[in-house]
Order: sequence, then C-alpha cells, then structure tokens
Amino acid sequence: MRETVLQVHGRDEMAMKLLFWELEQHLKSSSGASVVAIDNKIEQAMDLVKSHLMYAVREEVEVLKEQIKELIERNSQLEQENNLLKNLASPEQLAQFQAQVQSGSPPPPSSTQTPAPPAQLTAQTSGPSA
Repeated sequence: MRETVLQVHGRDEMAMKLLFWELEQHLKSSSGASVVAIDNKIEQAMDLVKSHLMYAVREEVEVLKEQIKELIERNSQLEQENNLLKNLASPEQLAQFQAQVQSGSPPPPSSTQTPAPPAQLTAQTSGPSA
C-alpha cells in the first residue's frame, strides 16, 4: 500500500484532523456493525442447522411411526393366531402348557404340523378300522 504525504496548514489542517477523526469514528462504529453482521451470520447458520435437524427428526419420526404401525399389525396377527391355537388345543395340552409356563421350562419340541381341530380328529380316528 502506497502512502501519500500531504502537507496542510491552518484551516486545511483542522479540516483534515476532523476528517480523520470522523473516519476513525466511522471505522469504530463499523467494527460494531461488523460484530452485528457476524452475529447475524451466526444466527443464520444456527437457523440452518436447526432446520436440518428438524427435518431429520421429522423423517425419523415418520420411520418410527411406520415401524409402530407394522408392529401393531404383527401383534394383532399373533394374537389372532394365539386365540386360534388356544381354541384348537385340547384341555390336556392347555394344562401342560400352563404347567410349563409356571415352571419356566421350555416347551418340548413339537412337530411342524398345527393341531387339527377336534372335529377333524374325531373324523380321522372314527374311520373304518382295517
């Protein structure tokens, strides 16, 4: 930066001093304005971060809502299946199951077939004997 030296006297000297004083005051107040500008930038950045976080949270809430919906549906299906199995089980099977639940022992391995309803069992066992 090149410096220019001006020699002024009298009135011009006072005018120059006043000009430099005003310039100095302006620069000091500008630095205050600069702080405000920096504060504004920080606030804008924080608002941007906040909006991104809110968007991410909303997305996560939607995913969790969908998972909850699926779990409720699955729970309902399992309850229906449980009720069906209870209705199809014989009183002996229910008693055995209750005993296992109370003792905390695991159920014995069972076949992969579901139990036949009592009407079907009667029809199967009362057929002609050979």
